[in-house]
Amino acid sequence: MIPTAASGAASLVQSVDWIALAPPLLTAVVALVVLVADLFLPVARKPLLGWLATGGLALAGLSLLPLLGGDRRTFCVGGGDVCSYVADPFALVIQFLVLAGALLTALLSIDTVKDGGLPAGEYWFLLLSSASGAALLPASRDLATLVLALEVASLPAFALVGLRRGDRLSSEAALKFFLSSVAATAVMLLGVSFLYAATGSLHLTRVAHGLAHLPDPRLATLASAGVALTLVGFAFKTAAAPFHFWVPDTYVGAPLPIAAYLSVIGKAVGFSGLILVTVKGFPAYAHVWGPVLAVLAALTMTVGNVAALRQDPGRAHSAVRLLAWSSVGQAGYLLVPIAAAAYADVPGRAIGSTVAYALMYAAVNLGAFAVAALVARTSPANRLTDYRGLVTRRPLVAPVLGFFLLCLAGLPPGVIGLFAKVTVFASAVDVGLGWLAVVMAINVVIALYYYLRWTAVLFQRAPQDAPDAGSADVTAVTAGGAAAARIPVPLAAALTLATVLGVALSGAPQLVLRFAAGALL
Repeated sequence: MIPTAASGAASLVQSVDWIALAPPLLTAVVALVVLVADLFLPVARKPLLGWLATGGLALAGLSLLPLLGGDRRTFCVGGGDVCSYVADPFALVIQFLVLAGALLTALLSIDTVKDGGLPAGEYWFLLLSSASGAALLPASRDLATLVLALEVASLPAFALVGLRRGDRLSSEAALKFFLSSVAATAVMLLGVSFLYAATGSLHLTRVAHGLAHLPDPRLATLASAGVALTLVGFAFKTAAAPFHFWVPDTYVGAPLPIAAYLSVIGKAVGFSGLILVTVKGFPAYAHVWGPVLAVLAALTMTVGNVAALRQDPGRAHSAVRLLAWSSVGQAGYLLVPIAAAAYADVPGRAIGSTVAYALMYAAVNLGAFAVAALVARTSPANRLTDYRGLVTRRPLVAPVLGFFLLCLAGLPPGVIGLFAKVTVFASAVDVGLGWLAVVMAINVVIALYYYLRWTAVLFQRAPQDAPDAGSADVTAVTAGGAAAARIPVPLAAALTLATVLGVALSGAPQLVLRFAAGALL
């Protein structure tokens, strides 16, 4: 809000728009409530913390409703024109994605925490803390708040990845994730310090003006270095190649719900930050970051899809590894419209394609991880071969997973995946990036193979010695659909929500694609 004046000078005391701050603030408050409640609840009542966290995320999501149709802002300077927090359409869409994704993650986590013996209080506090930082980031409009939000989202995630005490894979995953992320943050902070030295401000609008009108030509080198280092830092956060090396091991070592969280919310955080710094902060350097992001997009989608293609179906955790490499490939697609924004007359319209694709990807990828969590209950190794004949053991779940995979592949009946890919493809063609569109088309064809191979496995005859085809499951199936009843309620709820979202979006793709038709920033 606007600072008050006193004695001819602006007061340092500002009024705060608490309604605008409600989504990240409510999530943070619930995190503290969970942490305190954990001290007083007996062990037998610890599962209540999961439902408390889920309810808090739902409440935070509902707090977006009063912000619809407005452009509220707070923590402003200079007469209210330059603000650190802006609840504009872009921020609201990403906050919805973050909170909805965190809600589905919470539903996936309830039984994982109980069955895996994870410390409930710490788990839910860390998840909510990370979600609050992720919800804060898309509304941040200065580099200090942006970096702070990024770290609040990232630091709890390190601990969540390594929360399975005594598990070597979990410890290695947390260490690799921590070291790569800390290196990215250090590089980014160095870049931010260079930008502050060159422009004298941390607010994105003032940084943009400062970069376009540098008072001393000698500052151009410092400013260019700042832009480059900041972009490198975000490349780590978005898992763009060649900064993607932490992804597969981290996903395998983390609890499955956290792997799902990182694949969706982690990407939303990285890409929303990248969009803000490029489109809002560095428009004067579009001739630099545009080609760089185009090359990164081509490299990322190629590395991710080729690595996913080479996964051994019989290797332990191969299903999660395939989803991990698939997420790297999908990150390449998400980078395409951001690169195109550098060449577009209205950059805000170009990045709408990234937002539309991210919404589609979030719904179907979380759904795929929900099925993986279900299969992991009887086949902890989670190999691709464990999914052979899933349709005989889980006659309702197998077609759902097939639908999610077809959405990711961009094939009917996954109409929303097809439309989202066409939108991303068009964003490159419209600005003359024909070569990038060709690379994307080739990668889409490559990805078809491993998505369709996994889909086909679901409907093949299961071997008699399949780990998931034990007598208990056979008995359940022959008992007239009792197998479905054995799915834990929270997991079934997450799977149902993801399925409903995927089917609804495929039936009415305009619900998401309208974001690609308008300027969000």
